[in-house]
Amino acid sequence: MLGADLEWFTTLAETENVSAAADRLHLAQPTLSRMLARLEQRLGAPLFDRHGKRIRLNEYGRLYYEHARRARAELHAGEQALADRINPAKGVVRLSFLHSFGGRLAPRLIAEFRRGAGRVDFRLHQGAAEVITRQVLDGEADLALVSPRPGEPGLGWRTLLNQPLVLAVPADHRLAGQRHTRIGELADAEFITMHPGFGMRRIFDELCAAAGVRPRIAFEASDLVTVRGLVAAGLGVALVPEDEPIPPDLAVVPLADAGASRDVGLIWSATATPSEAVRRFREFAVDRAARRHPR
Repeated sequence: MLGADLEWFTTLAETENVSAAADRLHLAQPTLSRMLARLEQRLGAPLFDRHGKRIRLNEYGRLYYEHARRARAELHAGEQALADRINPAKGVVRLSFLHSFGGRLAPRLIAEFRRGAGRVDFRLHQGAAEVITRQVLDGEADLALVSPRPGEPGLGWRTLLNQPLVLAVPADHRLAGQRHTRIGELADAEFITMHPGFGMRRIFDELCAAAGVRPRIAFEASDLVTVRGLVAAGLGVALVPEDEPIPPDLAVVPLADAGASRDVGLIWSATATPSEAVRRFREFAVDRAARRHPR
């Protein structure tokens, strides 16, 4: 399968929509359908189940897609390695990060690095911890800013900083102004949390389990801005990082529980060979963390 075949097949597999894939690839729908028919004939198996105008990957298609996706990532990595060799002063860093790092951490790291490293290009992606960890393992991202440390094998990790966690409550809440509280004292509270798969949700679940609390979850969200907004509206309480901006209609209460903090770190594939640009950015981030947050 050539590089162009990888692009159209993985696009079709990810959209499961011939019309949408054809538009994205700038192809006519009949052309894309013929390309798929030729591929399935060559492989000797259908890759999609047809339901009228809709298509869906079947077991053969899912198996083939996993290999095609990895092959596409390897080709892109090879192209980038060649570009780095031709012009070492210019490079690309594919950086993924949690939504909560998009306001301060990721932009500041990139800006400070580029002031001393020249015009290195960055391709950015935001998502849940599970999603961006899989991107790194699959070769679709060079580095990712995550929290907490992922448990999957095959990853390199460096801690960049540790953020204490606090309980966010409405400004008129009974706990506002308290010196501290514990998860065990909140068994009757309604919590607002991140969706499963996000790093903050994993930390929340672990803290509740350690305290013997089965939390009552009122709402789930996919970013901390929404979490804080729901708390401010009086719809529940939430665990948030201490150094996140707190609106005036919220109050925060320190948590006295052991482990009520999150390590923020950088991950990369332990088996991939980084480009020169990726290596330099990784070293910069680690050195910057050592200067600003010595342990």
